[in-house]
Amino acid sequence: MNAIHETNRKGAAQDKTSQGSIAVENVKKSFGAQKVLNGVSLQATHGETLVVLGRSGTGKSVLLRLLIGLQKPDSGSIEISGKEITKLDGKPLNEIRKTMGFLFQQGALYDSLTVGENVEFPLRQHTTLSDQDRKNKAKELLASVGMEKDLDKMPSEISGGMQKRVGLARALALDPEILLLDEPSAGLDPITSTEIGKLISKLQKERQATSVVVTHDLAGARHFADRLVMLNEGSVVIEGTFDDLEKSKDPFVVQFLADAD
Repeated sequence: MNAIHETNRKGAAQDKTSQGSIAVENVKKSFGAQKVLNGVSLQATHGETLVVLGRSGTGKSVLLRLLIGLQKPDSGSIEISGKEITKLDGKPLNEIRKTMGFLFQQGALYDSLTVGENVEFPLRQHTTLSDQDRKNKAKELLASVGMEKDLDKMPSEISGGMQKRVGLARALALDPEILLLDEPSAGLDPITSTEIGKLISKLQKERQATSVVVTHDLAGARHFADRLVMLNEGSVVIEGTFDDLEKSKDPFVVQFLADAD
């Protein structure tokens, strides 16, 4: 009996350790003759913010779609919180998706719903909260991103930066263990981009979710990155901190950093 209890205890400890973790191993993805990801491996641990850098068209957004199961890799392994997802479909995959929040590159708000209703949408779909409890949670989430006064506005009545804030609030609606953010500063002016970067950093510290942020915005990434992975032509060029990148002699890394300044 003691041995069984010890085994169960170790299993529970392992589950807790893997909670919110991401492990990608030798993932390849092609579309026809075009190789997009060519053996990518990376990891993110609980509470860590991993930034994936690279030029446009290097497979960054494809990587996010693979992580959430919207696409399948041609080969390789993807584990979310210790569970292999590459062979999952239907309800098992959807259960894992409920532990993940996704911020789309363009915000992707529903035009026919108010700001508040957009944030309520995941709660309406995936919880049994009452109407009032949903509204209260939406207000709380919008307050966390500085948008509580715009609850009843339509997406067309707010700016692009404000739409990103609402999208971030919606991504947090189900209290996810993992956040996937696709180009959070894309299309924003430098001041708004900096504000979004600081907001992501603030929310990350408060919630301790594991985050993967795809971006080509190096300046914005400085506000929230714990580690960075740089992709070029579908492969990982370098992985490490900003110091590691700045010390690198790799020609692509040197050029990327120079162009970003």
